[in-house]
Amino acid sequence: MKLWRAFAQSKLAVLAALLLLALALGAVFAPWLAAQNPYALDQLDIMDARLAPGEEAADGHLRYRLGTDEQGRDMASAMLYGLRISLGVGLVATVIALALGGTVGMVAGYAGGRIEALLMRLVDIQLSFPAILIALVLIAILRPGVSNVVIALVAVQWAYYARTARSAALVERGKEYVEAARVLGLSPTRILLRHLLPNCLPPVIVVAALQVASAIALEATLSFLGLGVPITEPSLGMLIANGQQYLLSGKYWISVYPGLLLLLTIVAINLVADRLREVLDPRGGLVE
Repeated sequence: MKLWRAFAQSKLAVLAALLLLALALGAVFAPWLAAQNPYALDQLDIMDARLAPGEEAADGHLRYRLGTDEQGRDMASAMLYGLRISLGVGLVATVIALALGGTVGMVAGYAGGRIEALLMRLVDIQLSFPAILIALVLIAILRPGVSNVVIALVAVQWAYYARTARSAALVERGKEYVEAARVLGLSPTRILLRHLLPNCLPPVIVVAALQVASAIALEATLSFLGLGVPITEPSLGMLIANGQQYLLSGKYWISVYPGLLLLLTIVAINLVADRLREVLDPRGGLVE
């Protein structure tokens, strides 16, 4: 409750959190909220291709509130399904990268010495390459696909968590409760999981919240380039790419609406993450 009260002091952050909740619910319940399954070919009619927002289908059975794309897909339905894929890929990649990078960072910070030097040099090497370059190389090797996009995102992100967790572990390992645990003869694994982990989580959670937005943006970039998820299950990035060729012909809605939804999602996540950083930062004094 104290955390929520501190978070709720920012009206903008609360508004962003509510928007993010609405987007997440829309993505989860897309099969029930969408007027059309954009992945079901038997529900698509090429005669409905590139209809403007508000126009009716050729047979009059459906009104497309946000128009259709070049395949006759209802844009509103395609955006809900695309948001589902984008959020799902971003969250899964973030959780896996957090677990991997957090483990590496805590082990490095607690062990010190050569182990720390070796692990952190690996982190430095990974961070020396641009994220998009690493992702492109991995996708080129593994080929496009949802699981391979997740692998690429994990490979890009794990080092950020490792560096953050290592910094937190360095601060915590010199405190009295860690020394007491060592004197009691507790195993390093137990000290890491039962004592260091709870105290290293706040800064790592803040980084995770920020990296969700980065993961979604990177996945959208890969899909825009045709190297992300399959074309039969387009994410927001692929929906934007599909309408790129029609922008100059006045059919703006095919790219603009998915782009706006992607923008709203990333901005909402960043606002929530920024507020979490202020709330969880011990120097900020918001939560003691």
